Amino acid sequence: MQVLRHYEEVPEDLKRSVVAIGNFDGIHRGHQEVIGKAGRLARELGAPQAVLTFEPHPRSFFSPDQPLFRLTPFRIRAHLIQTLGVDLLVVLHFDEALSRVSAEAFATEVLSEGLGVRHVVVGDNFRFGHRRQGDIDLLRQVGRVQGYDVTAIERIRGPGGDPYSSSLIRDYLRQANPTRAALLLGRYFEIEGRVQKGKALGKKLGYPTANIELGEVLLPAFGVYSVRAAIEQGGDMRWHAGVANLGVRPTVGGGPPLLEVHLFDFDEDLYGHYMRVALVDYQRPELNFDNLEDMKVQMKKDEHQARMTLAWEDWDASWPASPFMAGPLDLGR
Repeated sequence: MQVLRHYEEVPEDLKRSVVAIGNFDGIHRGHQEVIGKAGRLARELGAPQAVLTFEPHPRSFFSPDQPLFRLTPFRIRAHLIQTLGVDLLVVLHFDEALSRVSAEAFATEVLSEGLGVRHVVVGDNFRFGHRRQGDIDLLRQVGRVQGYDVTAIERIRGPGGDPYSSSLIRDYLRQANPTRAALLLGRYFEIEGRVQKGKALGKKLGYPTANIELGEVLLPAFGVYSVRAAIEQGGDMRWHAGVANLGVRPTVGGGPPLLEVHLFDFDEDLYGHYMRVALVDYQRPELNFDNLEDMKVQMKKDEHQARMTLAWEDWDASWPASPFMAGPLDLGR
């Protein structure tokens, strides 16, 4: 997959593409349907398959002081999109200038004159252009003049009738329900990052942890989770069962939110390694213990519960918990 940070000077072999457009935060099952439709059309037409998205998320640009809400930072989002068979990912920098581009100019200058698209696929609630003044009818009108077609995908619903919605997934994660979030995402929600050095208190208690700072992503409910964690070593990702605490560690003095992951039956130095942590199940809220011994007793119970939770899964250690690839990817310039 080739990644471009602009819409000008697109290579000729990637023009006349079928492009899916959206923010695609989470790449949930609804997003996958939009991108998948673009892929099916591309194969029928013998055309490249493309995705057009924006970074940062427009919501971050217009409301920079709001609480963290991103489900997928750019690195994860790009890898997820790559696994869907996409040939070209166009990531436009969302800034003041782009926010002021009219809907007509976007549909003409970006899509037709810049990318040279052949077909556009969007969700049925798609809005675009300055002040979101463009809708699907306008996109079709411009497309007829410029020579591209438009397909709008009706919103689909998942288990229990829930719509596939990034907002609903965020609600489930904040409400300590990663299982419902996973049903809408089509994979477990993950937190990723480099393993940082900590105070080594867990090791002294018999539960060494890999500590990951949370970065600019949504904060799920604080507490203890059954997890699967993948460690990047030599370009490969190997998955391990474990238990993790997400929170501010009130028993030992507190601090900024941190994910502390204890891997079962594992004894290797992880400092500096890149790790992905899939939140499989929520076990309990974060607690403030009277002393370290009480905390150690509860940690033993947490380990037992996590082992029981994870034992039912048919999970090969070499199989990724989510569909994005672990290999190298040029994220564009």
